[in-house]
Amino acid sequence: MPLLKVYNPATVVKHLNGLINVYKPRNMKLNQVKTAIVYNICRDLNEMYSNQIEASKNPLLEPGGAANPILRKIDSLNLAEDILSKGSAYQMDDISCAPALSLGPHTSGVLILGLNRGIRLYRTTQKKPPIRAYHVTVQMGVATENHFSDSRKTVRANYTHVRANRISGLASSLQASHQRKMYELCGVDLQSQAAYELACKGLIRPVDKTLPVVYGIKLIGFQPPYFTLEIHAINETEDYLAALVNDMAIELKTVGHCSAIRCVRHGPYVVEKALLRHGWNLAGVVKNMREQKEIS
Repeated sequence: MPLLKVYNPATVVKHLNGLINVYKPRNMKLNQVKTAIVYNICRDLNEMYSNQIEASKNPLLEPGGAANPILRKIDSLNLAEDILSKGSAYQMDDISCAPALSLGPHTSGVLILGLNRGIRLYRTTQKKPPIRAYHVTVQMGVATENHFSDSRKTVRANYTHVRANRISGLASSLQASHQRKMYELCGVDLQSQAAYELACKGLIRPVDKTLPVVYGIKLIGFQPPYFTLEIHAINETEDYLAALVNDMAIELKTVGHCSAIRCVRHGPYVVEKALLRHGWNLAGVVKNMREQKEIS
């Protein structure tokens, strides 16, 4: 279907309902991301509205008065439509923006935002919480208070004895223990027929939406003192992931903290399709919304 260029801001706002996949920078809070996007959308809508008003003005001639008999040009536009009289046509309160799932301030990557009715449509279609994938980078040898690099350092330890095969083995063990825990919460034995039938139905999700579960964890990078894990989880938070890698470092007979967390997938939405910060404007949002609609 061919795309049409629209110059009417009211038409644009009418169709501004859907999901957008934006790339959230690190150390940027969720409210700052939402405010920046909504501000840029309103700015571009007001610019479009101003251009429309300018095109509709019809210059007229009127007498200049007794003191100045020269004719002068005036615009036939109602003064009530002037920006100095009523302010901007589109305010930030006119655009609703809410996240499908939040990301912490230390986490970068895929952030799904719903504009206007988009978030309500997302919640009605997504009956089950999606699985998100992260790339978590750990720095060994130093522990911090909150398990992140921006906190005070508390402990130092040697890490030269840690090898990649040891990290991979520990990651496999953690993945197996989390899977076993899910079957135990369902009340079935892992070696039973009931467990097999349950597994055939697909991924097992916890009934409690606050219970974090790790479905997959593997080593994808090892450059001491850093190593990177790919973690697939549900109901997770950045604090939970940071505490998880801190416990892994202790199991490896050293200490460590989380130096970077990047969300690379949110259900069907991937980081390659995320809207970068320079594209947080009306044109970029509309284009990205159309791409995400094709995915979902």
